[in-house]
Amino acid sequence: MKYTQLGRTGLKVSRLVLGTMNFGPQTDEPTSHGILDTALDAGLNFVDTANVYGWGENKGRTEEIIGTWFAQGGGRREKTVLATKVYGSMSREGETWPNEDRLSALNIRRAVEASLKRLQTDHIDLYQFHHIDRLTPFEEIWQAVDVLIQQGKILYAGSSNFPGYKIAQANETAARRGMVGLVSEQCLYNLAERRAEMEVIPAAQEYGLGVIPWSPLHGGLLGGVIKKEVEGGRRASGRSADALANSSVRAQVQAYEDLLDKHGLEPGETALAWLLTRPGVTGPIVGPRTAEQLESALRALELELSEEVLAGLDEIFPGPGPSPEAFAW
Repeated sequence: MKYTQLGRTGLKVSRLVLGTMNFGPQTDEPTSHGILDTALDAGLNFVDTANVYGWGENKGRTEEIIGTWFAQGGGRREKTVLATKVYGSMSREGETWPNEDRLSALNIRRAVEASLKRLQTDHIDLYQFHHIDRLTPFEEIWQAVDVLIQQGKILYAGSSNFPGYKIAQANETAARRGMVGLVSEQCLYNLAERRAEMEVIPAAQEYGLGVIPWSPLHGGLLGGVIKKEVEGGRRASGRSADALANSSVRAQVQAYEDLLDKHGLEPGETALAWLLTRPGVTGPIVGPRTAEQLESALRALELELSEEVLAGLDEIFPGPGPSPEAFAW
């Protein structure tokens, strides 16, 4: 396993992040525990979740599955850098109540306590804001975070789905309070969706945040979806099916698969390996439903992409260019 620092911190994390969103809804508890064990055995020490995972009437279920894994002992918690998130409503269907979502000091305090209980741990290593809160000032958010750090309940704070200007606003406010501020940004970033390169990733680099891309295969679009369809395998669904309905997108994906076939490369592993070459990227989040999918993701760590392949990928999926030149001069 390869490791790197998380942004400007002294924290060492693996260059792949184990995403757990499928634990509960698609992957049962024993299989989830097996995936976690396999990841830890491979040296993957960075595990990401969120309080809302489990979804619907089962919000919090994913954190519970991780908690029962920690409870097995064997150094599982001590070896894991644990990241979870706060923002989404934890209200059950038909039971919506004020202050059970967003980033008010009240909700942050309550959400941390609830996550700690489900996760069966006394602290969260990286506590992430799942979305910007347009109603709560950063002064209030950082006051709540400061208290939790002082109490030893969280160690670092990160963001997710923040635009560049909010990363700047958050960290300038934190600096005025003498706080470290955000240390990571978890954003949508992959070969087919490169808009983060324009503002988000430069802002993260400027302020010393590690970048943690989610959906590295763009909902399966970059995982060899056309070839699987032709061979009678799993058909595209969700985001990838919607994208393939666009003829220009389908042509892009076909060109991508043809390029990799020419070089004997596996699409999903290549998409992950490409992200590992990108400036500012700490490590992409992989969300395996099975142990086999995790093993495929781990192989991406050893994959070296040639300059010819990298140039071909840029030609098929060109980025937006730097800001402001991408939209000005």
